[in-house]
Amino acid sequence: MPGASGSRSITIQDVAVAAGVSLATVSRALADSPRVKPETRRRIQALAKEMGYTPSAIARGLATKRTWTLGVAVRDIADAYIAELVRCIDRQALQRGYTLLLSHSGDDPKREPAAINILRQQRVDGIIVADPSVDDALLTAVGEDGTPAIVIDRPQSPYSVGTDNLAAAQMAVEHLLDLGHTRIAYIGDTRNWQESEERWAGYERGLAQRGLSPSPPLTSGRGGGWTAMGRACGEYLLQLPEPPTAVFCYNDLTAIGAIGALYAAGLRVPEDMSVVGYDDISLARHFEPPLTTIAQDKERLAELAVEMLLELINGQEPARKRLLLPGQLVVRASTGPPPRSTGMP
Repeated sequence: MPGASGSRSITIQDVAVAAGVSLATVSRALADSPRVKPETRRRIQALAKEMGYTPSAIARGLATKRTWTLGVAVRDIADAYIAELVRCIDRQALQRGYTLLLSHSGDDPKREPAAINILRQQRVDGIIVADPSVDDALLTAVGEDGTPAIVIDRPQSPYSVGTDNLAAAQMAVEHLLDLGHTRIAYIGDTRNWQESEERWAGYERGLAQRGLSPSPPLTSGRGGGWTAMGRACGEYLLQLPEPPTAVFCYNDLTAIGAIGALYAAGLRVPEDMSVVGYDDISLARHFEPPLTTIAQDKERLAELAVEMLLELINGQEPARKRLLLPGQLVVRASTGPPPRSTGMP
């Protein structure tokens, strides 16, 4: 049997001879075709790996009419949550024999069509849109050209996976209420209207179940970078006659910006004000103080998105078209009981 250490590369013909099957059977087995019995597929795949066979991407694409690439469209790759999510998607895709082609709009809605069209022009087999603010008409156009697409955190899309923002936000607010807070602000995002509205709704519902209602001066939402937005909103809240004793933020970077405003004013977290984020990015546990937050299961989101997309690519209708995962409250050192006085020092 030829080996990987031989003087020439192992070919698909070598695998076929060693397995005692036809070239077509080997090709189908390596492509995970259901036309080959499962035990035969496993035997051929194991044999190919043992022999050191590396399939030609070009030949594979010609044989299967696929590029074996998945496109990922994101709003801003510099966003910590998006970067970590893309890393998870890449890992899940590689495990299934696919590579990623990344395109981003640079946080500019006008560039979204171009970012997605680049992926379509590269003939990716399917697209994962990790931008819940993408325009509906653009998603419709992607579907009409036959390119399967999955959207993350956009439940009204034909195919989507995401986190239950409403329930997770309510969980965050209930945590603050259980600590004794009654003046709780929400710093939200005005651009990702659906995500922010869902988290706002969870914030509002959490208060309502304790007989409380949001006070308009305690809610903020402005554009700009996440950290800058959090800091600006934090500064605004501190100028109120009665500042909140706790703040629930749209995401972790917003929370970090709000904490920056508190530190600049000579205040302490959580002694003077508690802060809760959302996403559980890697920085959250290393920040000072470590940030209480809602964790999104990024690895599971990526796994479900890739699995659903591959079902569509293979011509199968997913059993569930819209999947929502629960968020998880991660309690760290940025939350505690309210100060004895609601006024700031």
